[in-house]
Amino acid sequence: MATNQEHIEYVLRLGDNALILGQRLSEWCGHAPVLEEDMALANMALDLIGQARMLLTHAGRLEGAGRDEDQLAFLRNEQHFRNLTVCELPNDDFARTVVRNFLFSSFQVLLWTRLTESSDADLAAIAAKSLKEARYHQQHAGDWVLRLGDGTDESRLRTQRAVDYLWPYTAEFFAASPTDAAVAAAGVGPAWSELEQAWERVVVPLLVEATLTVPARTPFKSFGKFGRHSEHMGHLLATMQYMQRSYPGAQW
Repeated sequence: MATNQEHIEYVLRLGDNALILGQRLSEWCGHAPVLEEDMALANMALDLIGQARMLLTHAGRLEGAGRDEDQLAFLRNEQHFRNLTVCELPNDDFARTVVRNFLFSSFQVLLWTRLTESSDADLAAIAAKSLKEARYHQQHAGDWVLRLGDGTDESRLRTQRAVDYLWPYTAEFFAASPTDAAVAAAGVGPAWSELEQAWERVVVPLLVEATLTVPARTPFKSFGKFGRHSEHMGHLLATMQYMQRSYPGAQW
């Protein structure tokens, strides 16, 4: 059976993924290549921040230490975040952003689907709402991957470069975790390693259709979900947490 701490860590990982990727996508506001994409990316960022609020609030209730969503988002240090490394990587260009969105949202669709059957009723309800949003994110990003990959020489070059850069980080999605094993045994949620084959069956055919080459797996490993982050995480948190750190307890 999962301990309460394992349950909390599992929920925090979900919330941190949404929070950190939402922060990254929000950076496109006012900078996307066309107005429609400016609005689309901003709305997806809001979807993710909404998911993060629900999940971090739930984690705070499970913890029972009086920490709310704001304290968990803005008053934890880098090593206490459990998001996947891919979520914290800089946006770079539009191709990298849509490839990341496709790889991550394809994983999220599978994960939220399983979590709708969670023994944690609150988590199951969050999953049901989040699944609808993740499906839209996946469709939007997948359409752009096809358009860019099978587009001009320049768009294909940039999209292939994005796939080559991001692909090694996706191994972290499925890295074995003792927390996952305990939570899965308790029926709270699946071990993420269980989703790898289903994810590849979704992702690989679309990349091939987009005339992109799927890289081979390498020994490279990232460990964000274990609290070991890239050099980019500290800079992201410095921006995201600035107001709360500068003016503790400030409220709108």
